[in-house]
Amino acid sequence: MPMIDNVKTVLDIQDDLQDKALEIIIANTTSHLKLWLKKHTDLTNIPEELNFIIEELSIARFQRRGSEGMKSESVEGHAVTYSEDDFAPYLSILSAYIPKQEEKQGKVVFF
Repeated sequence: MPMIDNVKTVLDIQDDLQDKALEIIIANTTSHLKLWLKKHTDLTNIPEELNFIIEELSIARFQRRGSEGMKSESVEGHAVTYSEDDFAPYLSILSAYIPKQEEKQGKVVFF
């Protein structure tokens, strides 16, 4: 099932009216994750098992439309705080792809 279909199912969108916006959001989220992986790992492509991150972030970004750039929003007693780093909730998963640094054994010599 294509990613846009998964996103639309979760958002309960049953028509094609929002498809263009969803395609842009999915493409931007994919590019953002590729850049993160390029910066922190030796990966140039997104592993298939990380596609759920793209889907979940795309859903969150779609639901935030109109509130871009806000850190928090309060409407009639309902308050929402937005994360500044969308990848923060996934860092424990993404960190598994960061190459481990080999510890170099050294020695200290006193004269």
